Amino acid sequence: MILKGSQRGGAKQLSLHLMNDRDNDHVTVQELRGFIARDLHGALAESHAISKGTKCVQFMFSLSLNPPKEVVAGEDDFRRAADEAEKRLGLEGQPRAIVLHEKEGRRHAHVVWSRINPETMTAINLPHFKRKLNDLARELYLEHDWTLPEGLRRDGGKSPLNFTLAEWQQAKRLKLDPREIKQSFQDAWQRSDDAKSFAAALRERGYFLARGDRRGFVALDVHGEVFAVARWAGVRTKEVRERLGDENALRPLPEVRDRTKTLVSDKLQEFIDDVDQRHIEEFHPLAEERTRMVRAHRVERQSLRDRQKLRWQDEQKERSNRFATGLRGLWGRLTGTTAAVRKQNEAERWQCVIRDRDQRDGLIMTQMNERRNLQKRIDSLRRRHAQNRRILAREITQALHRIEQEQDRSARDQTRRRDRSLSPPR
Repeated sequence: MILKGSQRGGAKQLSLHLMNDRDNDHVTVQELRGFIARDLHGALAESHAISKGTKCVQFMFSLSLNPPKEVVAGEDDFRRAADEAEKRLGLEGQPRAIVLHEKEGRRHAHVVWSRINPETMTAINLPHFKRKLNDLARELYLEHDWTLPEGLRRDGGKSPLNFTLAEWQQAKRLKLDPREIKQSFQDAWQRSDDAKSFAAALRERGYFLARGDRRGFVALDVHGEVFAVARWAGVRTKEVRERLGDENALRPLPEVRDRTKTLVSDKLQEFIDDVDQRHIEEFHPLAEERTRMVRAHRVERQSLRDRQKLRWQDEQKERSNRFATGLRGLWGRLTGTTAAVRKQNEAERWQCVIRDRDQRDGLIMTQMNERRNLQKRIDSLRRRHAQNRRILAREITQALHRIEQEQDRSARDQTRRRDRSLSPPR
């Protein structure tokens, strides 16, 4: 599975993100270890409180574990991966939380450790954690016989389809897949050899090249969203400057944005709004079906948890009744009978833990198969909508380009007429 980790602070923001059941179909706190609090908000607040006794700002280490898209990992798979990660990072024994997320027919996990050693009141150093996590991720793929992704197959090289949280959030605002945006920029980059050809290739895809305030070369879409060329094309800033030349030759970003706003007529904006509204109406039935399915699945899981809890209590009572009391209990301790009963109870308890875990995983696998079938229809509709938006953006950009050309031609004609009128007669 892909492992992405980072040192961070912000206990409240992280706990709110991890417990967000609005954007996730299901959220399950699988483990809270080493905390007094029995909920995630309180547990991470404890870590924050302990860090106040140190100078450490990034007092937590957050790790996401993402199996391949076609794989549904079980609880034990995530726990064993978390155990191995903490061993390699030097976080063994540190307070830890594991949270499972399910969304769009996929299941992934988040693990959060406190970096503060309570005995020394110092933060545990995590040198080279990215390399260690990449090595572990590669081993997990090979261990489970999963197909290695391109990034790991290149011995840790960066995949051209990787994207950061900021890039994902930017794409989400535009109702696009960040991979599609990156592919557009990468295709335009590969098809061009200078600033002029790159600007033309971007314009075909609905973007205008401009000079940014801080990022050098940027691109602007018809909605006014700004994209850093180097980041979205997946190349270094030095390479961008070598191919595109001096960014000062481009129009500044504010000018391009104002010009685009001026060119986008009410009619074009109305056309954009109509397409967005049609997409919303087409997606509405699937969204309602997804809501009903998630609600039904949550009820089924809660029912299973309640039944397992009652059964566990009955079994625990039965195991407790095996111990004799009074003189018989004393005799049992002397003869070793009590120790034998305790050993039997521990073995049965562990078997019950495995049985309950397998039941939960079995139910989840069944539900996720249902959810995946629905997700295929959702993804198909999203691909069609994304294609519509790309075509719309390209047509609007071409229309704006024609308007620009007509305005420039009109301005040149007006200038020539004025010059002729001011020139002395022969």
